Amino acid sequence: MKRVALLSTGGTIEKTYDELSGLLENQVSVLDMMLASLELRGLELVRVGLMNKDSLEMSEADHQTIAETAGYLAANHDGVVVVHGTDRLAKTGERIAGRGGGLSAPIVLTGAMRPYLLRTTDAIQNLTEALLAVQLVSPGVYVAMHNKVLAFPGVEKDPRSGTFVRSR
Repeated sequence: MKRVALLSTGGTIEKTYDELSGLLENQVSVLDMMLASLELRGLELVRVGLMNKDSLEMSEADHQTIAETAGYLAANHDGVVVVHGTDRLAKTGERIAGRGGGLSAPIVLTGAMRPYLLRTTDAIQNLTEALLAVQLVSPGVYVAMHNKVLAFPGVEKDPRSGTFVRSR
């Protein structure tokens, strides 16, 4: 049985519709709904709700807190999946990768371009890919989305293609 920490920080993947304001916002986590739809045999998930923010609203202190928490969890689990907003996901990935001191377990970041609650979403695919990748890759820092896994450092979001690519 693999023991994996699932670190929730918010982002588009977890946005819900606020009927009063008419906006998609980070108000409650939808990860439990997503996880309930998956077969996760042989995997013990430890949920850690750190924050619920749009990554564009994250401060330097937030990125540092995520990096420190992910590093701590990696030392105490077989892997860590970080659910994160895609706009600043690469910044957090680089921060974790740049912390030094080798990791004993993989840390895989993921998110979505469209919220889970929308009819056409990449959320379930990306979460599933991250949960699989964290069990297969060697210790290090990665992003898993859209049918690929890329290692940090050297990853960026390509706004034209709507996915992550190797830095140019």
